[in-house]
Amino acid sequence: MSRPSTHAPVIRSLLETDLYKFTMWQAMLHRHPQAQAEYRFACRNTPQYPLAELVADLERELDHLCSLTFQKDELDYLRSLRFMRPDFIDLLRIFRFQRDFIHVAADGDKLDIVVRGPQVHVMGFEIFVLAMVNELYFRRFDHGPAIAEGRRRLTEKVAAIRAFARDEAPRRHPFQFFDFGLRRRFSGDWHAEVLRTLRDELPETFRGTSNVLLAKELGLVPIGTMAHEYLQTYQATGVRLRDHQKAALEDWVQEYRGDLGIALTDVISMDAFLADFDLYFAKLFNGLRHDSGEPVAWGEKALAHYDKLRIDTNSKRLVFSDALDMPKALALYRHFADRVQLGFGIGTKLSNDMGLATLNIVMKLTHVNGQPVAKLSDSPGKTMCEDQTFLAYLRQVFQVPTPT
Repeated sequence: MSRPSTHAPVIRSLLETDLYKFTMWQAMLHRHPQAQAEYRFACRNTPQYPLAELVADLERELDHLCSLTFQKDELDYLRSLRFMRPDFIDLLRIFRFQRDFIHVAADGDKLDIVVRGPQVHVMGFEIFVLAMVNELYFRRFDHGPAIAEGRRRLTEKVAAIRAFARDEAPRRHPFQFFDFGLRRRFSGDWHAEVLRTLRDELPETFRGTSNVLLAKELGLVPIGTMAHEYLQTYQATGVRLRDHQKAALEDWVQEYRGDLGIALTDVISMDAFLADFDLYFAKLFNGLRHDSGEPVAWGEKALAHYDKLRIDTNSKRLVFSDALDMPKALALYRHFADRVQLGFGIGTKLSNDMGLATLNIVMKLTHVNGQPVAKLSDSPGKTMCEDQTFLAYLRQVFQVPTPT
């Protein structure tokens, strides 16, 4: 059977993470550099073999990660992104992950991973840990048939996009999609092959990747703005809880002043987000990102909100990124493309579509400054909080009903 070396490190560079880790990191350095944070790993589905078996390999991978530093060409690349500030690059020049901040253990068959420490020192662990767990897990499978099936499916995706472009009438706004698959990829080598193929075969529709290292190496556009942890942090940084979304959005505007203008909407539910997303923010942000709940209903709410504010929806962008595959992305495009600009961030179904059951793993922010923080997702299964009292209070403050 064909399997990769079990000793080659999963992570080869500190650039091998999602762009929004850097953008949130910079914002937190400038706004809340003193914040203390805790992150916890969770697997939402049942693996084919216990993840606890990965503990020794994961410990070795973390030792390697903590030995890495940013190289000059990597810092030069980040410096070339106009929204990266010189003082942040100076921090990265001397940055190294600290092994004492991350703890790994077996909890029965499960994998227990906890990160605690200053947020600007530990927030970067997330994507690396998820990529490590995924790749270590899939190294135990036969790679020969998996790669063959992955290439067959990738060829089908390319053919489907070409047929769509050839056979369907043009819409007001073009179809564009991105790769958001780093954290749940089959392997680093496969991820690079997928992106190289999409770059070469679909240059008009494939517009970039969240993977900063592969963006640099393959000449792609790095894609990303903010994740849930950014807005969640503001639940415990001194502002009134009811005002934390507005405070987070305001700080983002002040930090990036027109760049990185896609706001994430589902930290406290779409309805609660729109209640805070007034004319001021609606004009300052370029658009919104969907990551939970029924996507058509979410998109219609977004367009209705812009209409209510008398903003031309064709000047804004909706980005869909929740469990997308190509058929879902094309269906959403057909529904919305004559009314608003669109983008589609596809993750697992690009980087790990191999015919094997995938892992649904996350690493979420649970506490900031000793206080619980939470996400009230529009998909109930995505809500993650250890403190039910705080969760109930958050629902009360934002008038979010408890799901049945």
